Amino acid sequence: MNVNTRLKKMRKSRGFTLVELLIVIIIIGILAGGMLLVAGGGTDKANATKIVSDLRTLKSAALMYYADNNGWPNDVDDYSSYIDREISSDSFVVFTTSGDWIGYKGTLLDEGDVKGKLAAVAEDSGLYAGEDDKPTIPKVKYTGGEGGVWMIIR
Repeated sequence: MNVNTRLKKMRKSRGFTLVELLIVIIIIGILAGGMLLVAGGGTDKANATKIVSDLRTLKSAALMYYADNNGWPNDVDDYSSYIDREISSDSFVVFTTSGDWIGYKGTLLDEGDVKGKLAAVAEDSGLYAGEDDKPTIPKVKYTGGEGGVWMIIR
């Protein structure tokens, strides 16, 4: 082999060309963009799951309150000794005048597609429609366009 042939082989095997690097960067960008779209939907589903979980926790606390006091709680503050964390009355409301309900009216409902994700699980989770301060009576399943989301305590 002569010297020119060896130099050409060494020059070719040194690294990647600019075009190859740009193609790899573009492919990584496309994949990262797709992941961001998927992650946004996951956040909405997680927030919807958190709301349903909190409502179920409050429902259990209400049943314990009833067992101890022979009556349903009238305010979110009545739950404080039955759960292990503070519940904000700005987000949750109790409605007991024509049925025993616990509702969520917090800011998570306004983020992304949380209402749509709640509507998708409404049948399985026992979620009902309503305004921020009271459920719809007669009860109507939650469809995502309402002000608050409600769950029957008993």
